[in-house]
Amino acid sequence: MPSETTRVGTPRAAIILAAGQGTRMKSALPKVLHKVGGKPLIGWAIDLALACACAPAVVVVGAGMAGLRELVTARLGEGSVAVQETPRGTADAVSAARAALAGFEGDVVILYGDAPLVRAETVEAMFALRRERGGLVVLGFDAADPTGYGRLILDGEGAVARIVEERDATHEERRVAFCNSGVVVADAGQLFQLLSMVRNDNAKGEFYLTDVVGLARSAGFKTHAAHAEENEVLGVNSRVDLAEAEAAFQQRARRAALEGGVTMIAPETVYFSHDTCIGRDVTIEPNVYFAEGVTIGAGTVIHAHCHFERTHVSENCEIGPFARFRPNARLERKVKIGNFVEVKNSTLGEGAKANHLAYIGDADVGARSNLGAGAITCNYDGFDKHRTTIGEDVFVGTDTALVAPVTLGARAYTAAGSVITKDVAAGALALGRARQTEIEGWADRFRKAKSAEKAARKADKGKAE
Repeated sequence: MPSETTRVGTPRAAIILAAGQGTRMKSALPKVLHKVGGKPLIGWAIDLALACACAPAVVVVGAGMAGLRELVTARLGEGSVAVQETPRGTADAVSAARAALAGFEGDVVILYGDAPLVRAETVEAMFALRRERGGLVVLGFDAADPTGYGRLILDGEGAVARIVEERDATHEERRVAFCNSGVVVADAGQLFQLLSMVRNDNAKGEFYLTDVVGLARSAGFKTHAAHAEENEVLGVNSRVDLAEAEAAFQQRARRAALEGGVTMIAPETVYFSHDTCIGRDVTIEPNVYFAEGVTIGAGTVIHAHCHFERTHVSENCEIGPFARFRPNARLERKVKIGNFVEVKNSTLGEGAKANHLAYIGDADVGARSNLGAGAITCNYDGFDKHRTTIGEDVFVGTDTALVAPVTLGARAYTAAGSVITKDVAAGALALGRARQTEIEGWADRFRKAKSAEKAARKADKGKAE
């Protein structure tokens, strides 16, 4: 069996277990493809492995799962997927990665594709503990309610004596609150040697990864416990768990934003994604949602009930309330977007404004230009999208429809209620509406006739009754 000695700079690998069918999710989608913070659960595990400089990283999947295989291969490359053909327990799942790690010499961490909240700092501490003391390192946590978890049984010196699954635990062992997360760091060669010795003589007839602790101690190797908070090692096995993981992620993200200099009036109503980036001195009012790919520049104010997706907002902008930003929206400095304005695949130059009731799609809006209420870019002809270009210092009048492709030159005006179908020269006024016609006395005659009709109907109804 390999030696326990370790060294600084020891190569690292990761084995990520993702073979579970996730039947409790009641979903056609593999469990680890469900999302927390806008990122698939498996993506969290992959990113954790990469953040800890684990190369190679191998993901163990179940039979089938073509979509999961494609995602893993796209992230980690060919040879990064191992298959557990038949679900026979966690030890068997880890053993499925043996061929993919053939020739690897170094430390390996076992991670889980359904545990999205484990921190890189926690895993780094496990690697450090193994480097200092050798042997195996197991990650544990103190459970508020340990029901259902495997228990970490410590010896008098604080080392892990064994791990006992609840089904196999005695009454006294079930009273232990220090529980097993499943995350393990060990020498790769030592780990696979121990795995080959695991037996399935237990209540479920499965090969438990947890048995390697007792086997390691029998072989004279040290077994250490590292500690994590309970919400950090939360595993997702159901939609209820998924919601709890999302809530824990949001709490973590909100705290990070507040500590980074963001003001939130009601933090519990603001929702972040895994890659949301918010600058200092940003103010966020209640009920704001950030989907993936959003960056908000310093000093920006976001009023209530706004939705962002794949959007960049520069410094000192003012947004909302009730504004929506769809993919590829970009606001330069000091842009103002007001209530019930939607922006999609458009860039607004510095100081541009659309204060209310506008749609800006597939457009380039120059600096300091103003779009009035009801202004829209008519970008779609039923088959293709077309672009609208608005120069600097343009005034787009209320209820103007800009039929793309169309260009408004710098300093141009459009009259209220216009439909603009042709390019407008710089500095020009464009009117595109029908001439107003007035018919003298028509309204009075109309009201008189209608009132007479109404009175006649009322009289007829009275006679019938």
